[in-house]
Amino acid sequence: MASENSVTLVGNLTKDPDLRYTTGGRGVASFGLAVNRRYQSNGEWQEQTSFFNIVAWGDLGENFAASLVKGSRAIITGRLEQRSYETKEGEKRNVTEVIADDGGPSLRWAQAQVERIERDKPSSSSQSDRLAPQPDEEPF
Repeated sequence: MASENSVTLVGNLTKDPDLRYTTGGRGVASFGLAVNRRYQSNGEWQEQTSFFNIVAWGDLGENFAASLVKGSRAIITGRLEQRSYETKEGEKRNVTEVIADDGGPSLRWAQAQVERIERDKPSSSSQSDRLAPQPDEEPF
């Protein structure tokens, strides 16, 4: 049985998407997502907020950056991924991110106007190939 690693989150952007480009010209957007959970404990309402780092590659990242702003309510589907890096001071750090496969604005309390984007040429690579960073690409 193959292991599954998928997540769907609904929350609010904590900042405008930060769109950058790799040296190869590939777009990558990153932003924070705050997900609230409200539950009752001993007859009193409690609220818990979890914060997630979202990374979206290629056209998806560019579309996020063009469509969503801080405070926007969004639905994100993707997978959890952990990576390690070293700070400028030489300290090793680990970070867990959600690598977005798809997403958009939540329409529960808002409306959106969809604008289809024409692409110059269709990509021959699979969706997972387009979304995954290449070995020589660093997201930030």
